[in-house]
Amino acid sequence: MLVELGLVEQRLKAVHEVLDGAPVIDVADRFGVTRQTVHVWLKNYSTGGMAGLVDKTSKPESCPHQMPAAMEARIVELRRAHERWGPQRILDQLALDGVEEVPGRSSVYRCLVRHKLIDPKARKRRKSDYKRWERSRPMELWQMDIVGGVMLADGWKASILSGIDDHSRFIVSAHVMRRATARPVCDGLAKAMRAYGVPEEVLTDNGKVFTSRFGPGNGDVLFDRILAQNGVKHRLTAPYSPTTTGKVERWHKTLRQEFLTGKTFADIEAAQAAVDVWVRTYNEDRPHQGIGGSVPWERFRLSQTDQPLLQIVEAAERSEVLDREPGQVPLTRLVSANGTIGFGAQRYLVARWLSGETVEVLSTEGLVEIVFRGQVIATHARKHDPGKAPKLTRSAPGRRARAATVGKPVTRLVDSRGGVSFAGTAYQAGHPYRGQTVQVAIVGGNVQLAIDGKVIKTHPIRHDLIKEHGAFANPGGRPPKKRTA
Repeated sequence: MLVELGLVEQRLKAVHEVLDGAPVIDVADRFGVTRQTVHVWLKNYSTGGMAGLVDKTSKPESCPHQMPAAMEARIVELRRAHERWGPQRILDQLALDGVEEVPGRSSVYRCLVRHKLIDPKARKRRKSDYKRWERSRPMELWQMDIVGGVMLADGWKASILSGIDDHSRFIVSAHVMRRATARPVCDGLAKAMRAYGVPEEVLTDNGKVFTSRFGPGNGDVLFDRILAQNGVKHRLTAPYSPTTTGKVERWHKTLRQEFLTGKTFADIEAAQAAVDVWVRTYNEDRPHQGIGGSVPWERFRLSQTDQPLLQIVEAAERSEVLDREPGQVPLTRLVSANGTIGFGAQRYLVARWLSGETVEVLSTEGLVEIVFRGQVIATHARKHDPGKAPKLTRSAPGRRARAATVGKPVTRLVDSRGGVSFAGTAYQAGHPYRGQTVQVAIVGGNVQLAIDGKVIKTHPIRHDLIKEHGAFANPGGRPPKKRTA
């Protein structure tokens, strides 16, 4: 008669045979297992008795890196309160709330999947599907547009003239208007330029307050005239192409979802005050995913060299970084197209958006710090041999990296188009200065235009450096041609 034994009973029988003196290898052959398995049974039986022969789950009893329950509950609460927030946005909010130990992005994603707040099978666009375009430095281009939906207590829906810097995503304009007509829009434009300076270009759609491109008249509208008087190039989108101004449109989406929805303001002044507070947080505190998690002000402040209007860390407060011994000249390097510099026979990453710019390099106490316009852009542990580093008493070689030109500035006349000719290259001064005399000087890697000692415009060097000798040889400009009968 055949008797079917359970798995635990078979293992117990094998253990008893070995304990009765049978060789382990013979017992293993009879039960169809290896001798190592028999030894494991013997060990488990000696420590746990018959219960030790039962199969155990492979799941660990504890997980040291498991997310705490309180953190998981907080993540779920944020997601349910803001259904459009993804893992990265939730992490940014946790950092803003002062959470010290923040989990990783993948941990947040798995937490949302566990609670069925994200569908893991949903189609995701790959990074290669996106085409991103942005200007290389601040103040090159502003994107401007009008957004509505500002509810007032009297039932009126006001509008906002919004403007965003293309490179830094810094909000330069959030001007609340009762009606989006020409005069309030131009008042908002003038307010932004007085606050942050004059950009090189402004990009808008084809609205009638921005351009007369599709209007009945032939003359320029007031918005166009203000830009022309300040030497700003006005760019227009193609008809029915809102993606061209995608950055400002994306900001409108954030503005509506996180600020305007569900809010009613007493009047225009109250709305403007509330918008200013929200925009200040957006510019100075909140990380922006479109620029790698940086704060917009961190990028935009590099353009505020003459009179910074926002509170920043002055160079005097960072003397431990920027102080140098007497007689030392800062080492300068030209940032390559891939955003790196060469120093001590090694490559150091700076930033791709600074390609073509001149930066200073400071090497102290095992660190290499890269400074641009008084601000530390990157810090790296030293990779080069200290013996191969250039001495700080001489300027480093480079195609354009050099100290400011010594000597008096040259004088030039602004032509009818608002331009100034220097070293065979035209630099824009602005239409308001047509016919006036300006002083042109080389300061670092920039061409500086000034009137009566006041800087009116600064441009990166675009001329051939060889032609500078001829430009400085004629400090008063080319003499006028004498007319002959």
